Formats: sequence, structure tokens, C-alpha cells
Amino acid sequence: MTNTADRSLKIRNSVFLLLAAFLWGTTFVAQDVGMQYVGPYTYNTCRFLLGFLVLFPVAFFTGRIDPLGVNYTGIPIPNITADAGSRWKQLLTGGAACGLILFLGGSFQQVGIVYTTAGKSGFVTALYIVLVPVFGLFLHKKCTPLIWLAIVIAIIGFYLLCIKEGFSINIGDLITLGASVSYAMHILTVDHFVPNTNAVQLSCTQFLFAGLLSVVPMLLFETPTIEAVIRCAGPIAYAGILSAGVACTLQIIGQRGLNPTLAALLMSLESVISALAGWLVLGDVLSTKEFLGCVLVFTGVILAQIPFPERKR
Repeated sequence: MTNTADRSLKIRNSVFLLLAAFLWGTTFVAQDVGMQYVGPYTYNTCRFLLGFLVLFPVAFFTGRIDPLGVNYTGIPIPNITADAGSRWKQLLTGGAACGLILFLGGSFQQVGIVYTTAGKSGFVTALYIVLVPVFGLFLHKKCTPLIWLAIVIAIIGFYLLCIKEGFSINIGDLITLGASVSYAMHILTVDHFVPNTNAVQLSCTQFLFAGLLSVVPMLLFETPTIEAVIRCAGPIAYAGILSAGVACTLQIIGQRGLNPTLAALLMSLESVISALAGWLVLGDVLSTKEFLGCVLVFTGVILAQIPFPERKR
């Protein structure tokens, strides 16, 4: 009975991660439109802080009933195993760590794409699906041979999907690799903090830190105006409410109880959905090679879902 319940929980969490990947992938269209009005740091500042504002009421009320949450009202909650100080420390530490890494990932990606092509940026960023299990080895999180095979198939798929010209490494690719490392670390950091925190509160707190950190480069490198932000209100609202507020919360909830590598593979479908959204909405042309890349990535993700039989002692 327990195995059935665990299996059902994993299926539910996998669906949450697929929904998050769908929302992130379709946000590409909103971001493409938004960049016509504001700079990348202004865009990130607005969407992160909007995500915080949207989630705060939910984080406030869930904290009153969740034993893992921080109760802002101070009213005692039954069945609490940790004192309020410990829960506050856990939430602020996790939120600050996740928010810093989220800010770094977005910054590396935005700066790197200035010096490289969008296709190479997408491929290098997707390498986090390799980095997650490699980093996980140092945290004693092992993967089955089937998942490693799924990773290889997915990487080949990403190469076919993203690389449209000869592959050479330049400074932009190395900067973008920083984004890949950041996203891998974000997945593992969420995996570390989510068992002992309220998922909505953790997501809300990370957006507060990421938004405040984004204000600094926004003021240093850009000249944001109220008029430009108002003209970009639609894309910012989509990214802040759905991509940040909803999708990242689904990520944190979905990662609970899942192997981080499997979670990374599921979330990597963001790139495939982004390409398909550009094809359907923006009229981008997808070649046969790119369609084959999409198929291989989907194959890798499906393959990773197959249970691998444990060795008998």
C-alpha cells in the first residue's frame, strides 16, 4: 500500500514539474515581447517582485496551518516539531540561498547571450541536466544507469534542437555555463530545503531576495521608466504571476520526494516547449533536425520515468 501511495505521489509531483516546464517554456514568448520595452534586469526585477507579491497572501495563510511553515500571526499551531525560531531560520536561509542562485542564473544567461547565439545559449543552459547528477554524487544522490542513458539521449536532442551552426566555444558560452551551473545548484538547493519548509513560503521568499538583488544591476546598467514598465505590463504580468509565482512554486512542491536528476530532466522540457511555442505563436520555422531534437528530449524524459529494478543481494 505504501509503495502505491509513493508511486502516486511521484506521478503527481512529476505532473507538477511538467506544468512548470510548460509555463516556463511559454514565457519565452512573453519575454521576447517584453524585451522590446525594458531591459533584462528591469524585466527580472519586476517579475520577481510581482511573483513575491502574488504569493505572499498564500504564504501568509498556509503558514497558519502547515507545521513546516512560519506562522506570521504568532498563533500556536498544533503538532509542530520545531520551534518558531528554527522555522524562521530555515525559511530565510533557504529563501536567501535560492534567491541568490536564481538571480545569478538569470544574470549569467542574460549577459552570456550578448556574446553568443540564442541556440548555443539554450544548449549550454540545458547542460544543467548533466551537472545535477554530477554535483549530486558529492551529496550521495546516485542515479540508475537508465537515467544516465536518458540524460545522454536528451543532450543529443538538445544539440539537434539548439545548435544551428558549427559549435565553437567563446566567452559568451563560458558565461552562459555559469547559468547552467546556477540552475543545477538551484535544483539541489531546493531539494535540500524543501523537506523542512513550506513550499509556498520558500518560493515567495526566494523571489523577494532575487527581486531585490536584481534592482542593483537595473539601476547601474539600465534606465527604467514607469512608462516603459506600463507598456510591458502584459508580458511582466504573465512572467511574474504564471512563470514565477505559479511555476516556481510547482517546482518546489514537485521536487519533494523526487530524485533531483529526474526533476531536472522533467524541467528541461522548458526548452522544447519554448521552441514549439515560438513555432506556433511567433511563426518561427523548425527544421526536421530540430523536430528530431524535440523527439529525442521527450524520449529521454519518458525513459527516465521507467522504474529500474534493484539488484538482489
